[in-house]
Amino acid sequence: MAEALAERALELDKVSAGYGETVVLEDIRLALDVGETLSIIGRNGVGKSTLLATIMGHTQLHGGRVALHGKDISKLATYARVKAGLGYVPQEREIFPSLSVRENMEVAARPGVWTFDAVCELFPRLAERANNSGNQLSGGEQQMLAIGRALVGNPTVLLMDEPSEGLAPVIVEELARAVKRLTQAGGLAMILVEQNTRLALDIAPRAVVMDRGRIVFDGKSETLRNDPAKLEQLIGVVKA
Repeated sequence: MAEALAERALELDKVSAGYGETVVLEDIRLALDVGETLSIIGRNGVGKSTLLATIMGHTQLHGGRVALHGKDISKLATYARVKAGLGYVPQEREIFPSLSVRENMEVAARPGVWTFDAVCELFPRLAERANNSGNQLSGGEQQMLAIGRALVGNPTVLLMDEPSEGLAPVIVEELARAVKRLTQAGGLAMILVEQNTRLALDIAPRAVVMDRGRIVFDGKSETLRNDPAKLEQLIGVVKA
């Protein structure tokens, strides 16, 4: 049993959570293995971003537990979860506008394989903009910086919330190639919340579909790619 737990990078067991007294997530059971990548898809407002926020400790936990590498982190503050190995790329990016690209990453850096130079190899645009401040970057470059800043913290589990939102198709493709490289590097477990269903199913081998705060599908992305009717049924669940 202990050996099985050690292979789990992240585990949510019967998690119910929300904001204040309002419950958004109900009975979430989700396990992520070391080095595994999964995408979370579903309509707007079904709880996808709230799930990531709950893992990071930004919501009120009403029940269940969150474990990182077998250790219960349910009561840890957000900064302690980051120190324990969580990385987070929020939907709003939240880079420091007055700091340079290099400085944005330096303030978040922790020892490990992901360094400023390693991130610049993943995102060459950031090397070109190293001395530019955050507010001088395009939306796509800001998103690359947000991902790079999370990576230099050298997490074991990386959470990304809507990384393609609002970006031009050519930038989305560039980001997708980089994220795929991360999935193939091994060791880093990732959860990708993504409104672009095609992109999500293409990047992650495993897909989770949410509806009304619950998981309604957890399986191979290939299953949904090959069955558009099933995907339509899951994503387009009609409100009761």
